[in-house]
Amino acid sequence: MTDYRVTLESGWVIRDVDTLDDAIGIAISEAGKRLNPRAKFVEIEIGQAICPFCEEELNNALIVANIALVGLSLEMKVFKAESEAHAVGIAKSVIGQSLRDIPLKVLEVELIA
Repeated sequence: MTDYRVTLESGWVIRDVDTLDDAIGIAISEAGKRLNPRAKFVEIEIGQAICPFCEEELNNALIVANIALVGLSLEMKVFKAESEAHAVGIAKSVIGQSLRDIPLKVLEVELIA
């Protein structure tokens, strides 16, 4: 049995928002409320994207007509998993139970020594 760090990506829609900072704060807050207390050990951060032109990191957030789409990164440690696929399944199950109707995508699976 091995330990893994699984990072998932989710998209969060925020309505009636004026600034990116507000949208990011609201998305992180709402995700945190839904993950507590069942999965309070999940770390929530704003997702990062790489600009194809300048290759700098950018926040995964966009506002159009006062509706924001914020990409969140959800990181969880999974202990005593049988394989990477098993660790991903556990993470998706734990996080998915709290974040129903929120799409989740695997970003990274890292072996913890």
